[in-house]
Amino acid sequence: MLCFQPAVAEDAGRYVCQLRHRSECVEMAASVSVVRRPRAAPEGGRECDLPVAVALAGARVPLQGGDVLDCPDWREARQMADAAPVVTWYHVRTDRDAAPRNRPKWLAGALQTCVCAGGWLVCMCACQECEGPSGWTSDRQQAGARLELHYMLDHYQGVYRCQVRYRRAGRALRFTRGVNVTAVSPSFLPKEPSILQPTAEHVFGVKLGSDVRLVCRGHFPYLDSANWSIWWSVDGYAADQLADPRFSASNRHVRSDHGDRIEESALLIRDFASEDLGETYDCSVRNRRGFRTRRARLEEEASAPSPELACGLAVTLALSLALLALYRVFRLELLLLYRSRFHTDERHTDSKDFDVYISYARNSEEEKFVLGTLRRVLENHLGYSVCIFDRDSLPGGTITDETLRFVARSRRLALVPGPGYARRGSQGLLELKAGVDGLAGGHLRLILIQYEPVRRQEWVRELRRARVALATVRWRGERSRESTSRFWKKLRLELPVRRPPGTDRGEEAGLMRTANRRQSDRLF
Repeated sequence: MLCFQPAVAEDAGRYVCQLRHRSECVEMAASVSVVRRPRAAPEGGRECDLPVAVALAGARVPLQGGDVLDCPDWREARQMADAAPVVTWYHVRTDRDAAPRNRPKWLAGALQTCVCAGGWLVCMCACQECEGPSGWTSDRQQAGARLELHYMLDHYQGVYRCQVRYRRAGRALRFTRGVNVTAVSPSFLPKEPSILQPTAEHVFGVKLGSDVRLVCRGHFPYLDSANWSIWWSVDGYAADQLADPRFSASNRHVRSDHGDRIEESALLIRDFASEDLGETYDCSVRNRRGFRTRRARLEEEASAPSPELACGLAVTLALSLALLALYRVFRLELLLLYRSRFHTDERHTDSKDFDVYISYARNSEEEKFVLGTLRRVLENHLGYSVCIFDRDSLPGGTITDETLRFVARSRRLALVPGPGYARRGSQGLLELKAGVDGLAGGHLRLILIQYEPVRRQEWVRELRRARVALATVRWRGERSRESTSRFWKKLRLELPVRRPPGTDRGEEAGLMRTANRRQSDRLF
């Protein structure tokens, strides 16, 4: 050992230590720097700023446990001193305190961050404060040259400095050493390792043909010796022992807390194949106190739809929504087009003469609507054959027989109810009863045209009985006057199918037969 008692500026330089033997010589070099000591100790007796000539020693003390610390190089100083050296211990604490701008002098030079709050300039200082044995509790105390920690707590961590004062050859000498004390997990806790991830219920989802990464995390409690390991094994072989280059493993340190370590091992499987699902994958951890292993569970994930399929589904959905919107807007037009193309003209399948018989309330607004609007549009614009009793019946006949005959020769019965319609003994009631009988026989359909709203309480019994089979069409006033309005389209859906004239010879023949019958009825 080479000692400088005391060290002066001229002692700085490079020193070589030689170890000689008969057959060889070993040299070791060291550089020495001399630091100037402050002229006076800091105020308040604090020794935090005194330079330390050597690196800090380390000591680890279990929480709620104890230990005894010796001041480094104190025993050597005792051998060279004239009398027993005097040793003083200090605990160097680094705190972040809030202080106003006019800080005390002993805080000068400390790191600070200042902000303005409430008219005050508040500075957050990361400052060092030395705490001597006089401020300690019974948990720790200085016994001679030693520092005794009886009950370790978390805030007892930090750097402890010991200053050694002694006399040699009549000269007063001193030096400072430091010990960095770290709190570790208590020794009475279990020290066996454990596996944090994967858990017993965890399932790794894998996709064939993709890279799969299996992660294992282990917890290693603090032990004096750092003999621990974590690894993946495939069918009992470690990843680095496999001949398949698709398998590789890597480890990393996650974090530490009071000496306890969290370590992670990741197994990477490139281009995962279906036969890899049959392998066993085990995560294992070990230290000198125990061993744990856990098997990973792998399941194949359902294949996600390809972008092309997703785009196709999106386009299909968009077209479906567009078609639905078009159907909602042009529903009546589409139904009319379908009927005109695929439905049979009833004039070719029956021997009836009229497409529709109109029954209405006499001496009312409904009568004006029937004679002035409904009949005109149906006959002149839409090409239907219309039967109106007051117009088509011949004088001299029996009203009941004529009514029943006209209704029986019609394919539809249109009811236009109004005030006083179908009262007892009226023509409307006779027409309604004939229509209900034809409806029950299955050879006549009823259409209810509401020119003005009529409450159902005002309906006669026969009309209530037929309400389930009634097709209702409502007149909307001025909006319904055009022959292309929704009123006429709905009415056409309930009336027999009509194609444009001249599209079929059979249709022309049917029209001629109808005209001849009507002429015969008028003559006889």
